[in-house]
Amino acid sequence: MINPKIAQLLKENLKKLNNLRPLSPSLLKKLRERFSIEMTYNSNAIEGNTLTLKETYWVIQEGLTVKGKSMRDHLEAKNHKEALDYLYALTDDNQEDNNDKYISETLIRNLHSLVIQNIDKEIAGKYRIRDVFITGSDHSPTSALNVPIEMAELITWARTNYSKMDIIEFSAIFHHKLVHIHPFEDGNGRTGRLAMNIFLMKAGYPLVIIQKNDRKKYYRVLANADKGDYKPMVNFIAQAALRSLNIYLDTITPAKDKDHFICLAEAAQYCSYSKEYLGKLAINGKINAHKERRNWLTTKKAVIEYEEANKLNNG
Repeated sequence: MINPKIAQLLKENLKKLNNLRPLSPSLLKKLRERFSIEMTYNSNAIEGNTLTLKETYWVIQEGLTVKGKSMRDHLEAKNHKEALDYLYALTDDNQEDNNDKYISETLIRNLHSLVIQNIDKEIAGKYRIRDVFITGSDHSPTSALNVPIEMAELITWARTNYSKMDIIEFSAIFHHKLVHIHPFEDGNGRTGRLAMNIFLMKAGYPLVIIQKNDRKKYYRVLANADKGDYKPMVNFIAQAALRSLNIYLDTITPAKDKDHFICLAEAAQYCSYSKEYLGKLAINGKINAHKERRNWLTTKKAVIEYEEANKLNNG
């Protein structure tokens, strides 16, 4: 289901990261702070939070209040960071894995409780008791009466398939199934993105972040999954996972050993392809590339290797 090129890059880059482990405590702390702020900003922004990335940093790291921003915006940032701290503590646990510990309704409800605490304590960690609709979506969530039944079915599915499926595929499908049920009155997307990361991080991946700038594509692949087509969703998460690996490797690899990521306009100087064509290759997962905000980044090595391979394949 995963694009073979992306799957190969994921395998290679995860191996590189594992070979560089353990990271120094100070470097690991800095990386986690960066990723926590970035995920908090993006995950909340997808749901309408108006804090900028810098403002999210001020609220989380400096404890500042941003003038002109709502109290809810501030609380969402603080709550999400606390949920991430809980997630890291859980995935840092080196005890022997127990599926019941990581795949449970209790854990999902705990994450939701942290995300919603101080905003609406009446619904924090509790399944909804009312039917809801999702604005701008064709999907109608299950009746509130069926939520407990479908959540139990989700956990059964997850425990059955966790060790049978590729972890990227499993995590992407689990995420969709959870938000498809829409078990809570509010905070379903944020909870789903956090829950997905439990499995990815236990498999050695850095925190996987869905970016605000990819919101339309994110909603589109979720809509495809609603219709039973999971391939776009799986590849969307795979590319997000590749981005996180690339950022980690770019940060921790010694300068003499690493391939620096450059914009596509610069990369075009090292091959016969245009910036636009390289963009198509990046979108289709044919070269090692990831997005920063709205811009694709790749490496000199990636475009040269692709062009050489393409010439060999074409005789």
